[in-house]
Amino acid sequence: MSTRDQIETIYQQVRARNAGEPEFHQAVTEVFDSLRVVVDRSPGYADGGLIERLCEPERQIIFRVPWMDDAGAVHVNRGFRVQYNSALGPYKGGLRFHSSVNLGIVKFLGFEQIFKNALTGLPIGGGKGGSDFDPKGRSEAEVMRFCQSFMTELHRHIGEYTDVPAGDIGVGGREIGYLFGQYKRLTNSYESGVLTGKGTSWGGSQVRREATGYGVAYFVADMLETLGTSLDGKTVVVSGSGNVAIYAIEKVHQLGGTVIACSDSSGYIVDPNGIDLELLKDIKEVRRERISAYCETVDGASFIENGSIWDVPCQVAMPSATQNELDADAAKVLVSNGVKVVAEGANMPTTPEAVQIFRDASVAFAPGKAANAGGVATSALEMQQNASRDSWSFEYTDERLAAIMHGIHHRTIATAEEYGKPGDYVHGANIAGFIKVADAMIALGIV
Repeated sequence: MSTRDQIETIYQQVRARNAGEPEFHQAVTEVFDSLRVVVDRSPGYADGGLIERLCEPERQIIFRVPWMDDAGAVHVNRGFRVQYNSALGPYKGGLRFHSSVNLGIVKFLGFEQIFKNALTGLPIGGGKGGSDFDPKGRSEAEVMRFCQSFMTELHRHIGEYTDVPAGDIGVGGREIGYLFGQYKRLTNSYESGVLTGKGTSWGGSQVRREATGYGVAYFVADMLETLGTSLDGKTVVVSGSGNVAIYAIEKVHQLGGTVIACSDSSGYIVDPNGIDLELLKDIKEVRRERISAYCETVDGASFIENGSIWDVPCQVAMPSATQNELDADAAKVLVSNGVKVVAEGANMPTTPEAVQIFRDASVAFAPGKAANAGGVATSALEMQQNASRDSWSFEYTDERLAAIMHGIHHRTIATAEEYGKPGDYVHGANIAGFIKVADAMIALGIV
């Protein structure tokens, strides 16, 4: 059987065993497209059911989460934790609280996390979790009660040497605090290494909140350097206005670029003079208002309701909201407007058709498993500090983050070159991550 037929057979088996999970199928397809050249060169990677084992989570945990709202009504949500692969270390990956969360979403995120974590070079495996609970519009007391109920079940499945969750969409410092408080209460243990994204006064790491956004900006700077230029003077569009987007904007501005547009689920704003970061932080982090409030304060800024942020001309695009937000039509507009670099701040925000359009137009495109790995990398640094009962300065941690992102960029580009795909960040990231995990799985035997 040819390599192509062998990979296709495994893929069809994965699809059949995981019916009705389109995001998971999409993530697997992207990786498998890169594996053909690897198995052609090293057929041993297809032996021992290695690829099949890589596609099957080591453990999938689904549980109910009952909680009571402020009016005394009982709600029942569903909780998930997919512990995907621990060949390199304890499972590591965020918790997402959003109404869209289901098992297929969590599996796609966990599968991506395997390779992302491998690319960091740090000893962490891949996992992901969350719930279909949406904290938006809920009171502090309701969020706390939900988090306590969620952790009441989850705590028996995690630990600093087993599985270390962090935050994701809908899970910020507030939620991590409630989750950790309940974990501590249930276990009678101040096991600070069991969660990352904690507050800096109780075991958290400097730069953790900023890490994913900062990391994307560092990666973009390296991409531009390979093109013989820099962020200085570049016009940038960042979708989203959550944690990743806000701190990507901050670091882009520090590196000399100008972010002129960002968004939320209601629409997007354009500020030709550059986004006022402090105002944006106040609106989204303090007041928790819609992004349209920005235009009430800033003259010259405009709000476009329910439009496509990718209509805004830019040289650098950073999709940082959610999966499959940047489709083929948006990619065509970006290309026609002269975009040079696209880097994913979110997980799989670009559709396969859009990625192909960027490839065909010779636009440098970086997948999330490489470009947004800064968050989990800094989570691993938080784990190091917790293990040694230490605390590092903001500057030192930021330097470590920058070095890790530079290393991921170099590893990705070098691997793409080695396997005959020069300049292709998708193939480079997939292959480099796969080889690291696969070699560890082979060394550990069939487990």
